[in-house]
Amino acid sequence: MNGSRVVALGHYQPARILTNDDLAGMVDTSDEWIRSRVGIRTRHVARPDETVDEMAAAAAGKALAHSGLNTTDIDLVIVATSTALDRSPNMAARVAARLGLRSPAAMDLNVVCAGFTHALATADHALRAGAARRALVVGADKFTEAADWTDRSTCVLLGDGAGAAVVVATDGEGPERPPGIGPVVWGSVPEMGHAVRIEGTPPRFAQEGQAVYRWATTQLPPITRQVCERAGVTPEDLGAVVLHQANLRIIEPVARKLGAVNAVVARDVVESGNTSAASIPLALSKLVERGEVASGAYALLFGFGGNLSYAGQVIRCP
Repeated sequence: MNGSRVVALGHYQPARILTNDDLAGMVDTSDEWIRSRVGIRTRHVARPDETVDEMAAAAAGKALAHSGLNTTDIDLVIVATSTALDRSPNMAARVAARLGLRSPAAMDLNVVCAGFTHALATADHALRAGAARRALVVGADKFTEAADWTDRSTCVLLGDGAGAAVVVATDGEGPERPPGIGPVVWGSVPEMGHAVRIEGTPPRFAQEGQAVYRWATTQLPPITRQVCERAGVTPEDLGAVVLHQANLRIIEPVARKLGAVNAVVARDVVESGNTSAASIPLALSKLVERGEVASGAYALLFGFGGNLSYAGQVIRCP
């Protein structure tokens, strides 16, 4: 095996929708204040008894159904999450049990908002090495459970959900068949890890918003161009740009500086808020489901956030 590709996607969001007007009744804020600063209008909130693995399994089950594969075909499950309350069984093992998978390798990965792109790269590497042949890669977070509902600067950002991809090994890629999943570009800024935190008991989300904004809008555009270079494509070749859905005021300038003039730019943050590791597969799955990006089109996926970690790759859309 010398490559891998995404063959199907799926997503899940809880039924309850929390609007900006709803939040204005809970904390000192307003619809205009929220939209002008982060671009968010609504977010989905999980039930108190709705767990991370339940959401992850719902998204993964849809992706598996869309792939045409059977539960016996999956031999690797990776769940990216930073909001799992239980340590064992991990979320991946619980997803496997919920879906009735047979003896897959099952692991969780915590890189917060960059979790899904790290997990996708990890699955790609495993498939390329021959350690697995068909993988479920999931990003799922119940971010509202870590919300401080008295802090208007952070509680307005957060939403819950899950997104998933089925990834399969491929044979014989060459210049005439560009990789289904391109090389990852990843890294972190450990000395600034304090800028995004989920700490304490119970855990609470906090961030230094201006520091994150400056870092993202100034440091990330050249890294996203490097991702394209590693994949052998230009920004103009991209059919979609799916950045971590943190803040519309970050997404739009980073996409503009990248120069992907022909691409659809995912703006799911407007209706979903920041869903952490779920945000990229959730947004991509919606774009594909709505037919806004063509099958086979190049899509840049780029996650960033907690730990001030980042990871990105170019994929071909299923």
